[in-house]
Amino acid sequence: MGKYAEGTKVPADRSRAEVEQILKRYGATHFGYATMPGVVMLAFESKGRRVRFKVPVPDQEKEPQKHRQKWRAVVLAIKSKLESVESGIEQFDEAFMAQIVLPDGRTMAEFAQPQIAKAYTSGTMPPLLGHDP
Repeated sequence: MGKYAEGTKVPADRSRAEVEQILKRYGATHFGYATMPGVVMLAFESKGRRVRFKVPVPDQEKEPQKHRQKWRAVVLAIKSKLESVESGIEQFDEAFMAQIVLPDGRTMAEFAQPQIAKAYTSGTMPPLLGHDP
């Protein structure tokens, strides 16, 4: 784990609520989350895009401090990306590229990572968005 918020006392549910408030403040129109063993999924819609974060989290019962710490890092990551967009440092699609959900339900990262690995292995570029011209 990183050092950010390593001593936080902020409960995970309060961090989740903070993420939702931040998203609303920056114009997100939808928000949802789901928890699974070892994973939290956050999804929202903003700027005409659907975005999904799938975050590995330590077990809340076994490692409560690390669980809270991870949630604080999620707050920081999302808030920093939104502020970067708001400040004109980058466009929304640039800031959230890896987490943007494509029409087939995969995120851009899920789509691109195998192609990136293949490009580095083969030394050739993949076709644009999976289609040859």
